[in-house]
Parts: sequence; C-alpha cells; structure tokens
Amino acid sequence: MSEMDFSDPATIALLTAALEAAGVDGIEIERPGQNLRIVVARGLEPIIKSMQATVAVEATVVRAPMAGEFLTSNPSRKSESTNVPGFIRVGPILLPLPGVGSGQVLRYLVEHGAIVGFGDALFEVETE
Repeated sequence: MSEMDFSDPATIALLTAALEAAGVDGIEIERPGQNLRIVVARGLEPIIKSMQATVAVEATVVRAPMAGEFLTSNPSRKSESTNVPGFIRVGPILLPLPGVGSGQVLRYLVEHGAIVGFGDALFEVETE
C-alpha cells in the first residue's frame, strides 16, 4: 500500500468529508516529515484548522528569563563572533541567553531592541 500525501488538497478534502460524515470533530495525524490537523466546525462548512508539511527539525523556544531590552548581539563587541544567540539588557546589565546545545537559531520571534517581558518567546533553536 502506498503512503498518503497529507499535503495534497484532494486527500485533505477526502479526509474532511469522511470526518464530517462520521460525526467526528477532528483528527490529527503525525508522522516523520508531515503533520496534519483538521477540525470540523458543526453547523458550518468544514474548516482545515491547520496543515503543515514539515521537515524533521525540532525546535525549542527560548523565553525571556526577565523583562528588559532584547538584543540579538552584544553591543559592546561588534566584531566578535559568539555562539550566544541573544541578550537581555536592563540598564547597564547585559544577560546572555544560552542556546540549546549545539543547535542553530531557526528564527527570531522578536526584533532586536524590542522590550520584552518575563516569559516572552524570543527565538527558536534547532534541537538535535
């Protein structure tokens, strides 16, 4: 039997129709490289709540340990390369934010210089 392609619109429409006919509210299917979640809203047209084909990369979100100004680089060391993906500055204090292991920053969730609060999501780091 061949594997279903969950990024194919025809497959998604077929699954959505089957869920609605069976009276099921939703389904989530996960497998390496793909994730599909369909939620059926009763009394409305079926809605695909979220669908994504993903590459098998896991990410960890790094959150602010305190309120302050988020910096993506150390302002006092412009020429030095560092493996610290960000800093929180409060007045004269500069707190380095550790990444996770040897992973790389996948994307920043806030801009350089933004004021952040405790627990705000700052960036995603690739985990192995």
